[in-house]
Amino acid sequence: MSEKEDLAKQKAEAAAKAKAVALARKKAKEEAAENPEGEIDLAKQKAAAAAKAKAAALAKKQAKAETAEKPEGEMDIAKQKAEAAAKAKAAALAKKQAKAETAENPEGEIDLAKQKAAAAAKAKAAALARKQTKAEAAENPEGEMDIAKQKAAAAAKAKAAALAKKQAKEETVEKPESEMNIAKQKAAAAAKAKAAALARKQAKEVAAENPEGDMDAVKQKAAAAAKAKAAAAAKAKAAAAAKNRTAVQESEEVDTPSEISPNQSKLDQIVSAIESHVGQGALLENYINRLSKDVPTLVANPDTYFSIAKFLRYDEQLDFSYLSELHGTDFESHMEIYVHLHSFKMNQSVALKVKLDRDTPVIPSLVPLWSGANWPECEAYDLLGINFSEHPDLKRILLGEDWKGYPLRKDYEPYDVEV
Repeated sequence: MSEKEDLAKQKAEAAAKAKAVALARKKAKEEAAENPEGEIDLAKQKAAAAAKAKAAALAKKQAKAETAEKPEGEMDIAKQKAEAAAKAKAAALAKKQAKAETAENPEGEIDLAKQKAAAAAKAKAAALARKQTKAEAAENPEGEMDIAKQKAAAAAKAKAAALAKKQAKEETVEKPESEMNIAKQKAAAAAKAKAAALARKQAKEVAAENPEGDMDAVKQKAAAAAKAKAAAAAKAKAAAAAKNRTAVQESEEVDTPSEISPNQSKLDQIVSAIESHVGQGALLENYINRLSKDVPTLVANPDTYFSIAKFLRYDEQLDFSYLSELHGTDFESHMEIYVHLHSFKMNQSVALKVKLDRDTPVIPSLVPLWSGANWPECEAYDLLGINFSEHPDLKRILLGEDWKGYPLRKDYEPYDVEV
């Protein structure tokens, strides 16, 4: 068929459309003149329905003709134009009907009409979206389907958010303050539920997409974060316990009994000798330790600790030549060194103790007096971090030199999270 014949057909179809429209208008005017006011709306509706039917029939006829004449490449463009024209006509008709209903309906019915119109618009939009999705699913390959789904989901979310905002504004104007709070709470709960569901979905997608190597990295990060939290909690508990606890003192563990210890006279002798040769303030405290075989116990001042030990070692009357034990203890409020000595001449043991500052525990070494103090002092240094000045070879004997921290401290946390 030639181009001139196509043009002639189009002109003829346009003339037929114009005649049909003019005839419809003429009939509408005649019916408006003949019918009473109550029947005008019905006549308008019938005329509009007839015009729609004619327009639809004519559109179908044109579509069939174009389908027969046009190749497949032009059919998609024609369909899209037809759909766009139909949408425009439907929107214009909906606006016209809404205006007419607004003029006719009283104020009480306007809200109901708006709600119905909004519901109808939502239904049409949903149906159109489903139709478009199906069409895209048929046309797009598998690789493009995910992108189309994501775009459709994003568009749906945007529409839902806009609608929710609009409804929230309307409810804000209509509802009192007491109902507004309830509405806000419900909205917040719904938002939280959606966020949680989205997070779970994303986690599943990440788990499905990530290879095993990435999953191990994610697990390690989560484990490290959990360990860091546990370490922080442990530190907080340790600090609280240190504040609430009082200093532990062995002198307060046992009340002085009514019966005098057989070692009391020896303790008095030792204390008197120390005060005479070292000084009156050399000892902070002295007592009989009932829990340790009534051993006389001396608590030295850190400044006089070495002087007292030297006097006990070399005094001819006392002669505490044997060091049987030396160890350190963390009492959280302070550090403490305990030394157990024995005198074969007196056939008597004595305990020498000294309290140290926990942050900087430094005390003179007893190796120059008793060579047996060498390894016990290294052990206290290794496990508690107590520094013995003038020690001949102070080093870690159980742990390596690169070890971080001191395991016998109450607040110790492993440097290596896997330990």
